Amino acid sequence: MLESHQPTQTHRVALVIQYLGTHFHGWQRQKQHRTVQEEIETAIATVLGYHVTLHGAGRTDSGVHAAAQVAHFEATGLIPPHKWAAILNSYLPEDILIKASANVDHHWHARFSAAYRRYRYTIYTEDRPNLFVRPFSWHYYYAPLDECLIQAALTPLMGRHHLAAFHRAGSKRSHSWVEVQAAECHRSGPFLHIEIQANGFLYGMVRLLVGMLVQVGSGQRSLASFTELWKEQRREEVKHAAPPQGLCLLRVGYPDFPFPLEIWYETLPKLVFPPIIPREYPQLDTVDLISTPASKIKPQ
Repeated sequence: MLESHQPTQTHRVALVIQYLGTHFHGWQRQKQHRTVQEEIETAIATVLGYHVTLHGAGRTDSGVHAAAQVAHFEATGLIPPHKWAAILNSYLPEDILIKASANVDHHWHARFSAAYRRYRYTIYTEDRPNLFVRPFSWHYYYAPLDECLIQAALTPLMGRHHLAAFHRAGSKRSHSWVEVQAAECHRSGPFLHIEIQANGFLYGMVRLLVGMLVQVGSGQRSLASFTELWKEQRREEVKHAAPPQGLCLLRVGYPDFPFPLEIWYETLPKLVFPPIIPREYPQLDTVDLISTPASKIKPQ
């Protein structure tokens, strides 16, 4: 009697991934360090019985978070691509979550098919520390930050520029050209949110950029000086990077993406304190309380 065999297929499986970067030494696999890529590859190998390579859309640094990182891998077998998210989540640690999985064309690539990446950096400006915002923000309280000045510094970055001033050493990239598609700064009470979208990012670019933007927002550096610095590629003057915990890979965009918007588009909540008006502050309305730092509010 002949045995019946089900045909095996090779799928290219795309993943939308969230992770808390606090206890990871970045995305990319490294010897003797815990990384996101290695954790997920190990989980996939446990299921398949052989090693695969996970290709990510971007490489986040040590301590940096991701709300919707995208990656893909090749798998041969009978597991439907849309089932991989639930399967992997049962093997992964609590600081990694696969939001969804889907089948993609074999020509589709998580990195090379991407049209943009978008990052958000969060700064907490209240002088009092807060344990619950510490893992996701830079607590900067040394001087007031003017979000209008920061926005004015960001606007000239729009377009295609040579941004070697914000390129950390150690990168294998042969050039420093970046097409910046969006650059925004918004305040929500004591929180400043800086969002940058580009076709790609240089190694360490966002943290170096935010470090300089804080100098502009605090009045330590003029707008003209900041613009001259990056236009003239004066890398030696960019000495301090913003700390990693305030940075999050917000999303990666593609011309043709197999996931619905709610899976990947806006999955990182913005830190904001609720507009509650205590009885001892009757002079404030909701708008006042949202836009005014707590240290400036005085009871009547």
